Amino acid sequence: MTDSLKLPASSLKLQINQSDYSVLSEDKKIRVTNILGQERAQSALSFGVAMQNPGYNIYVMGEPGTGRLSMITNHLTPISHNQETPPSYAYVENFENNREPVAIELPAGQAQAFCKDIDRLIDNLIATFPEAFESPSYLQKKTAIERTFNQLYNSAIDVTEQQSKEKNIALFRDTESITFAPIRDGKVLDEEQFNQLPQEEREAFHKDTEALEDSLSDALIELPQWRRALVEKNRQLDNATIRIAISPLFKELTDQYQNIDNVITYLSEIKKDLGETIKDLFVQTQSLEGISDSTKKQLLKDQYQPNILIDYKENTGAPVIYEPNPTYQNLFGRIEYTSDQGALTTNYQRICAGSLHHANGGYLILDADKLLNFPFVWEGLKRALKSGRIEIESPFSELGINTVTLKPEVIPLNIKIILVGSREIYYLLQDLDDEFNEMFRILADFDYHIPRSNLNMRDFAQLMKQQAHDTGAKPLTESAIISLMEHSCRLAEHQQRLSAHINDALEIISEANSLCKSQEIDSTDIERALDAREYRNGRIAQSILEEMLDGTILINTSDSVIGQINGLTILEVGGSSFGAPSRITVTVYPGSRGIVDIEREAELGLAIHSKGVMILTGYLGNCYAQEFPLAISASIALEQSYGHIDGDSASLAELCCLISALTCTPIKQSFAVTGSINQYGEVQAIGGVNEKIEGFFKLCKSRGLTGEHGCIIPKANIRNLMLKQEIINAVADNNFAIYAVANVNEALELLTGKNAGKKDNNDEYPEGSLNFKAISRLKEIYDLGHDKDEDNNEDEAEL
Repeated sequence: MTDSLKLPASSLKLQINQSDYSVLSEDKKIRVTNILGQERAQSALSFGVAMQNPGYNIYVMGEPGTGRLSMITNHLTPISHNQETPPSYAYVENFENNREPVAIELPAGQAQAFCKDIDRLIDNLIATFPEAFESPSYLQKKTAIERTFNQLYNSAIDVTEQQSKEKNIALFRDTESITFAPIRDGKVLDEEQFNQLPQEEREAFHKDTEALEDSLSDALIELPQWRRALVEKNRQLDNATIRIAISPLFKELTDQYQNIDNVITYLSEIKKDLGETIKDLFVQTQSLEGISDSTKKQLLKDQYQPNILIDYKENTGAPVIYEPNPTYQNLFGRIEYTSDQGALTTNYQRICAGSLHHANGGYLILDADKLLNFPFVWEGLKRALKSGRIEIESPFSELGINTVTLKPEVIPLNIKIILVGSREIYYLLQDLDDEFNEMFRILADFDYHIPRSNLNMRDFAQLMKQQAHDTGAKPLTESAIISLMEHSCRLAEHQQRLSAHINDALEIISEANSLCKSQEIDSTDIERALDAREYRNGRIAQSILEEMLDGTILINTSDSVIGQINGLTILEVGGSSFGAPSRITVTVYPGSRGIVDIEREAELGLAIHSKGVMILTGYLGNCYAQEFPLAISASIALEQSYGHIDGDSASLAELCCLISALTCTPIKQSFAVTGSINQYGEVQAIGGVNEKIEGFFKLCKSRGLTGEHGCIIPKANIRNLMLKQEIINAVADNNFAIYAVANVNEALELLTGKNAGKKDNNDEYPEGSLNFKAISRLKEIYDLGHDKDEDNNEDEAEL
């Protein structure tokens, strides 16, 4: 019977023939654009992109390395090229409130042209002014205005001057004031001469002067009004001159942008504001005489040049943007500051676009885990999607920390967000955020594995050839492609599936290329690359093997021992995993504690491992304790294990070891066992079967293969076998064996060489079988405990 459980060498690995797929006949120009075997995810992505209703954003769920970003990019690129190019946006000065810059919308490709037109306008202004104020017409009109004022002023003073002459007093006009002096004998007296006059004459002069001053004041009572009229007429003249000078400059721009309302409005605002700006820069030159034309141009550009936020070229389609670092500022934009004498200042020119601006009108791809790691970003993104607008603000304003001096006008948001993340994040968002399902209604779920169909194998081969060509590697032979395909099946742990982690196979091509000495990469180079990778990551595995060989870790691979068995475990350290055998021991003794899991008692056994041990009690009760209570004490330990243990793949080995200890039947130490069981003794599939077998094989090979060594695995794991060639060769040469079992009895017979026994028509096991011995021993333990209880009861009755 045991020979029927032995697996032939041909079943230990998938055998792929070139005839299974066709790649040589494929056109070399054909490129694989879709991700292999992800039809469900591809369909969901297509539906999500086609749905333009709000809330149909997409969550792409899968593990890194499965080609999620590649699929999204390959799918969106041709679609985006056929879509309308979104408009351009720029921020300009708000002349009424410079703390709230205005956003203007322009057709795609027009923002840069508009900026150049404004720059040309500024050059024309510098060329036009101040020459416009030096023209004969302007100077003549300005002189006429000043002449009118001077005439009024002089007329008023002439009247007072006539009155002063009649009183023998001279009137002197200074730039800022008017003074009086006495006249004697036709000469004006100076101060010393005036002081020599008699007291009566000096008093008469002062009295006359006061009268003259009163008269002058009455004559000049309207002087402020005359001055205001002068200023107003000069202002009107300047405005008219500026208006006439700039009108031709704006007419061309107005005609050019007449169909863009935002631009026409902005040009009108510039035209209004230019009046004061030109007068400040070109008319009032007393304080600005040293300013060069380049400085004036920069001042004008700082005030009028649009700040282009985003401007796509015309007819380029919708943008597809991937943001690798979705901080708040990178996503929503930011406002930069400059230090001016220790104070932070800013203006509309320092507003910077974020990824939402760049992807507006198209598609934005974000990593979900990175998005959730940055503060305020998730809430800000939801707020933007719900409101349909992008608002540039400081995220700290909600905390009462005001760091913003500008409040730019919001920009309409029309975008489809594609979140790329793991399953854990998706379900976490579903549970903790009620708004998540409303905004991300489409789930594109990536499979872990790809069916190994002829079509998928053909596409896999074409993708490998394409990768080698694109990366500049040497061409791949058919044997190299088959080796890569077998490695992919090994990663998937299934002979009929390829791993969805295509990137791993692509990396191996680069590593094999660096090791290749010939003109083409063949299977030998692929195997060398895989062996080199295993060697680089194998320090811990080698250390554990050496400790087993020198006896530090106790593992027997010969003889037979009661209550001791070799289990198969898998260790994961960093990015590598490897198998390592581990000794399991069981002790059985009378009592009622039941089966004690020492790992659980020491808080080293995690939930699934503890569950596997608990199932042993259910199996014992179902198989052996139908006619009497199950009263047993047993302790199970995974020897020399000092870390946390999880998984139930040791439960088959633990049960066999328990029955060995219970029946005092020795177990062959040349075997190692892995498998999970249920309460009816059926052996269930486990993970990591290849690594577990290879770990025990290395130990046996190092000690010397005798032909007695072997591994026992679940029958359900046969399809998962993708073992290394050296193990297959050892099995073919009868130096090593792998057995597949479906139930506990098959494993027991292999391990002990004894008949496990099946129940007959009387529901009894054959005498001498392992199961018969187990029932007998359990009954004996129960009787011992029952007799002891009766003796205790009798002693209590006598007392």
